[in-house]
Amino acid sequence: MPDFLTKRTPKPEYDVVLIGGGIMSTTLATLLHELDPTLTIAIFERLGRFARESSAAWNNAGTGHSAFCELNYTPEKEDGTIDTSKAENIAEQFEISKQFWSFLLKKKYISTPKEFITTCPHMSLVFGKDDVEFLRKRQQKMTQSELFRGMQFTTDHSVLCEWIPLIMKKRKDSEVMAATKMDLGTDVNFGTLTRKMGRYLSEDSGVEIFLYHEAKDLDLRKDGKWDIEIKDRLHQHTQNVAAKFAFIGAGGYALPLLDSSDIPESDGYGGFPVAGEWLVTHNPELVAQHHAKVYTQAGLDAPPMSVPHLDLRIIDGKKALLFGPFAGFSTKFLKEGSYLDLPESINFKNIRSLFGAWWHNLPLTQYLVRQVAMTKAQRMQHLREFVRDAKEEDWTLKVAGQRVQIIKKDDKEGGKLEFGTEVVVNSNGTIASLLGASPGASTAAYAMLQVLEKCFPDKVNGEWHDKILEIIPSYGQKLGDNPELTEKIRNYTKEMLELEY
Repeated sequence: MPDFLTKRTPKPEYDVVLIGGGIMSTTLATLLHELDPTLTIAIFERLGRFARESSAAWNNAGTGHSAFCELNYTPEKEDGTIDTSKAENIAEQFEISKQFWSFLLKKKYISTPKEFITTCPHMSLVFGKDDVEFLRKRQQKMTQSELFRGMQFTTDHSVLCEWIPLIMKKRKDSEVMAATKMDLGTDVNFGTLTRKMGRYLSEDSGVEIFLYHEAKDLDLRKDGKWDIEIKDRLHQHTQNVAAKFAFIGAGGYALPLLDSSDIPESDGYGGFPVAGEWLVTHNPELVAQHHAKVYTQAGLDAPPMSVPHLDLRIIDGKKALLFGPFAGFSTKFLKEGSYLDLPESINFKNIRSLFGAWWHNLPLTQYLVRQVAMTKAQRMQHLREFVRDAKEEDWTLKVAGQRVQIIKKDDKEGGKLEFGTEVVVNSNGTIASLLGASPGASTAAYAMLQVLEKCFPDKVNGEWHDKILEIIPSYGQKLGDNPELTEKIRNYTKEMLELEY
């Protein structure tokens, strides 16, 4: 870690302060610096390295979420038709991320794309007659959009043996199953990507980065600036820093920081932490037989973030297989947080939302209790639904990151769970916060463009517009409706990111 990142003292005031050193803050800082290099920008990260929490490779599924394989993004409606609107939106958003990363490579702000993104087919796998029919209808509907052109569907066991040999071992020919496959899928190491951007920001951009510095409280001053209490965790020193614009990208800690700001838009928000665990193998014999990310249907009452999947991961050049995630529980909002995070987050503004969400989601609570109580042997039984001859000695249990499930106030139920990624902005656009989980990191560029649009609308529509188009060539257009533009954009990002589909 460079010495200057721990010894420098923050200035009393900045144009922009970003809280958290993950993929969201580094993306927003890079965009703002590119759009206006005169802005004074500071990033405060409570740990000693960027991307130690939700953006870290082992804390994140690493799926470039493009809706190719995630079945919960395409629900079946009561009339039997498939709703692909959410899938199309997420696919569009991931294409924006790929364009943003391509721009960074083109400008040589970062290098060596294979260190953070690699081609990895995305597959959906289902069992039983009803789910096979659902998957068939899904593929037929999705391939009507240019975004999903090329999605293959099969029920043929011989084809499945080519696609997923590890999963097909020891299966009977009579077993009814089907899969779809998109060769455009990717595996992304968001930790490496975040640190690449962090290195550019600290060494070449003038953005000031402060590690071991934790934001504790935000208060609005009479002059409209934000007064942010910053604790230097190395030297046990606290000072206040002023900002014209503040962004809270602190993962699970975004919720209590947003609450401390007292903006009306934060009223009623609560959070429930859900931990994740993976079964992991580095056995080269097993890894050599699986070259995809394979998602299936979520179990009854399981939250979308718990959809079972068997993934190829490439982390720091080494291949591994991950199966899960299994839900865990901790009252911490961050992996390296405090056990008091959950109880201290409960207040009069959100207690009705929290109780309402709990009362109307009792089956989810029961599901989490069952998950937490599972032994490794029981987890292995779930794995054997995918890999019939999985041996316990080949797989180890690894704890993933903490996710804080958003709970919002709801007039009917008091509170409801919100499964997604949400940007909260105050009325005059001087503060923004990112809440939520999946698709999360994969759509960071899109989410941060939303922040720019909501907080700097005049500049986005004026002096910044042409530069945004240079960074994101498809900005303002829908790829799903434009085959020619989609092909052009995907050819460009394929070349820049050195993808091999």
